[in-house]
Amino acid sequence: MDKCDETAKDRIPRVDAYGFERPDGFDYAAYEEFYSQYLTILTRRAMKWSKMMQKSSAVEKSMKVKRYIRKGIPNEHRCYVWMMVSGAQAQMEQNPGYYHSVLQEGQKNAKLVDAVVTDLNRTFPDNVKFHKNASPCLQQTLQNVLVAYGQHNKSVGYCQGMNFITGILILVAKEEEKAFWLLDALVGHILPDYYSPTMMGLKTDQEVLGDLVKMKIPAVAELIDRHGLMWTLLVSRWFICLFIDILPVETVLRIWDCLFYEGSKVLFRVALTLIKHYQSYILEAKNFPDVCDKFKDITKGPLVTECHLFMQKIFTEPGSLSRNTIFKLREHHAQLLTQE
Repeated sequence: MDKCDETAKDRIPRVDAYGFERPDGFDYAAYEEFYSQYLTILTRRAMKWSKMMQKSSAVEKSMKVKRYIRKGIPNEHRCYVWMMVSGAQAQMEQNPGYYHSVLQEGQKNAKLVDAVVTDLNRTFPDNVKFHKNASPCLQQTLQNVLVAYGQHNKSVGYCQGMNFITGILILVAKEEEKAFWLLDALVGHILPDYYSPTMMGLKTDQEVLGDLVKMKIPAVAELIDRHGLMWTLLVSRWFICLFIDILPVETVLRIWDCLFYEGSKVLFRVALTLIKHYQSYILEAKNFPDVCDKFKDITKGPLVTECHLFMQKIFTEPGSLSRNTIFKLREHHAQLLTQE
């Protein structure tokens, strides 16, 4: 490590603002260079958001709000905006006391509680706020929200992957009840059947991505076919965890800003941008394990760390992506999967 990197390491906390520990080999100097520029953007965005939030109709759907969300929601407004644009706030207000009642009912369901508890220690072991010795420890909060949701949505219950999503919601919302209603907005409305026992929506969207790659990045699609790879093997964690533990947390939050407002189509834009940007690198793959390694590599480095530039790219690099195209592809693949 050179002197410049050492001094950057001294200046940048070992644990980030969300409680995540910096990994071994973290490039402190590159991060400091990025963040010093990003801080200027964040300050400017915060001023614009504060001005807009003074109006009573601040987050009603409009082109202005969409534009603001794509450029990033400041931390202090993120929970409120997610709650408003996803319909979670309306649900919470229309159902006072509901969260606590389903939590109490869920706590009597030993099978559900056991399934949730099994995954608690596996959730963000690199986050100090989820460590057992943390004060307060967010593991109990996580357990409560997951148990309540499993009781509320019995067709889903608890499914692996939901622990990571709920963990992020808790870090942003800071309140159990709000995290619960945001989880309901995601699992029950925004993501089409990702977490049902058959995971039909998840399987469908992986196949849809394969078709979109064929249309937009045919050379990569041909490589995948040649090596007999299934998209499930390459991108299932991208979709099931909504890029958590795949991309840097700040980038994930920026993606989720758009996910809550624009829906699941955003996930395809992120995936296509990664694949298209690194097309030539992926095409160097010589065999099956090589392709898998390259798909892991493309989720690291400056492209995804510099979240502001990355978010600009996801709305330009993949080109047009209409809701109608996604709908037709989903319909087609859901039908094929049902016949299997």
